[in-house]
Amino acid sequence: MEGPLSSPHRLVHPEGLPPGRGFSHGAIAEQGRTVWVAGEIAVDAGGNVVGDDLVSQFDQALGNVVSVLGAAGAEPGHVVSMQIFVTSVPDYRDAAAALAPIYRRHMGRHFPAMALFGVTDLVEPQAVVEIMATAVIPSE
Repeated sequence: MEGPLSSPHRLVHPEGLPPGRGFSHGAIAEQGRTVWVAGEIAVDAGGNVVGDDLVSQFDQALGNVVSVLGAAGAEPGHVVSMQIFVTSVPDYRDAAAALAPIYRRHMGRHFPAMALFGVTDLVEPQAVVEIMATAVIPSE
């Protein structure tokens, strides 16, 4: 999915704020159908947690997000907002260089409005990352 930044939505980068690195400060969605993707963790089709580190779990969880988008008729470029929940922000910072190519493989160079949250636990004890997203499929 590596490729140029493309989205039917307008991504906002206002003057007076530093450039977003790996995210947009805002997104203005075109009219269309909204898809809310539930918190996706690194589980396979059998419900088993895949991977025991942040990098491998991020890969699976983001792949699951993209699978939900596809099942709903959406594409990664339709995402207008994404929230990433991790059980260790320091681990996320340390893994940033390894996470970047994984992100681009799933999302291309599309960087919607995003936020990272450090949480103490996720509902699945083995999970270290959970990703939610909102997408808008533009009207034809």
